[in-house]
Amino acid sequence: MGTVNKPQLLFYQKMGELFYSIAAADKMVRKAEYDTLKKIVTEQWKNLDEYEDPFHTDAAHQIEVVFDWFDYEQLDANDCFESFADFYKEKPSLFNQERKELIWKTASAIANSFAGKNKSEVILLAKLKNLLKD
Repeated sequence: MGTVNKPQLLFYQKMGELFYSIAAADKMVRKAEYDTLKKIVTEQWKNLDEYEDPFHTDAAHQIEVVFDWFDYEQLDANDCFESFADFYKEKPSLFNQERKELIWKTASAIANSFAGKNKSEVILLAKLKNLLKD
């Protein structure tokens, strides 16, 4: 059984925010983008560590919960990206190389999941790549 760790829980919530920003960059989240996210969370994020949310489910599910909520609220993609970037700069210890690689892989897969990358997604991916290289 895993442990509930608030910084780690916030990490997963911020991942949902980031991945929403990539999917919503063109002002519309498509089913293919959400399906890609769900598949990667299930196949890769859940195996990353043993952290749980307060309901004792894998904390990685927070990625989907936040993504869904932000999509429902139709939040601004750029604001969400900037919020993630601020968190990244405030909590660098939460971002080891393995996590950075999975973040990049997930963001790229979401952007590619519907008719390839569009201009808005390419811009956000470039910002993300620049952020993650630090």
